[in-house]
Amino acid sequence: MGDLAAMIGEEATPPPLRARRALLKRLADVVSLPASRINAFERAVTGDLLVEMLRLASHDERKRVAARLAPLAELPNSVARILLRDDPDIAGLLIEQCASLSDADIVGCARDASFEHRMLLAVRRGLSEIVTETLFSFGEMEVIEAVLRNTTARLSQLGIETVVGLSRQSPNLCSPLLKRPELRPSGAYVMFWWCAPEDRRTILQRFAVSREVMQEASEDVFAIANDESWSDPVARKALQFIERRQRNRAAIQKSPFDNLEHAVMVAASDGLTRETASEIAFLAGIKPLTGAKLLGDPGGEPLAILCKATGMSRVDLTHLWRSMRRPETTADGKIHPDWERVQITYEMLAVDRAQTVLRYWNWSLSSALTPTLLRAIRDGEDDAVDEYSAPERAAMMVLAEDFGR
Repeated sequence: MGDLAAMIGEEATPPPLRARRALLKRLADVVSLPASRINAFERAVTGDLLVEMLRLASHDERKRVAARLAPLAELPNSVARILLRDDPDIAGLLIEQCASLSDADIVGCARDASFEHRMLLAVRRGLSEIVTETLFSFGEMEVIEAVLRNTTARLSQLGIETVVGLSRQSPNLCSPLLKRPELRPSGAYVMFWWCAPEDRRTILQRFAVSREVMQEASEDVFAIANDESWSDPVARKALQFIERRQRNRAAIQKSPFDNLEHAVMVAASDGLTRETASEIAFLAGIKPLTGAKLLGDPGGEPLAILCKATGMSRVDLTHLWRSMRRPETTADGKIHPDWERVQITYEMLAVDRAQTVLRYWNWSLSSALTPTLLRAIRDGEDDAVDEYSAPERAAMMVLAEDFGR
């Protein structure tokens, strides 16, 4: 009986782990040998054995192995895979220090591991476009913001567009996104509608570009299009974006107002009605939908852009502001911050650059608005949008909120 109890006691005693720990260290050392001492196949086989031991190793043992292997220039894929999916403090050693990790290793970690792992990945140096796209795909705002602030990360245009769309619900993404060198005017013009005043100013200063080069390159094409009676809709839309003249001269013949300034002055005295707003849009050379978006903007900066692009004066800007019964002063008699900001916007923009912004909005918000796209916006069918059409994608993002999405 006593012998049986002794045997049971021996079985219950955990085996000594000195050999395991020593072997873990030795295998890690073998994996760490330079290519002159071990070939790729030998390293891979050693790595497979090391993985089997790591699966049953303690947290501290796994962490010691990760610390030993992190600086390696060549790491067996099986070892990298198991350590990258380990606890964040273990995986973080490889994420932060291991330069030999491939995009496949990092993408696999992002997809299979936790939010904490993705936060660690977001600040890793030298992230590629495919990795940042993967990190963006989870829609985790903290991760996205960390990637945007990572100056060594590279972003694809698809990734940029994804974040531009997400920034509508998360305005805190706008500021770091505007600092990215990959952001293009198309994305900035779309973001403008939901950006804070400071970010709007940044957009106008950085992305309101001139069309002078395009105008010089296509100067003779206008005559060709005129000879064809402007029958080609594709060329017509493009040339409308490029041309120097902003106002619609033909609209004056049909308008009850003498000119654009007259329409704005009447609106200031009588109030801005739907009919007057439509006339202002037509006379300004933009579609009523674009005009409604400009006039309905709570910030007011689009009014300054409209006035500067169409050659209207500061007096006309004041009339337009008053037509919507917007405040010019605060209760204590000081100039209202919104009105002051609108006036500054008017002064800071050149006519040509204001026209670029206005025409891009008109191009994207109305010229590309086909019945199919309109239905897609209303129903939320993103797949119906042409992935290669910048104005269609812009219209989807900007107008979705107006259609209750």
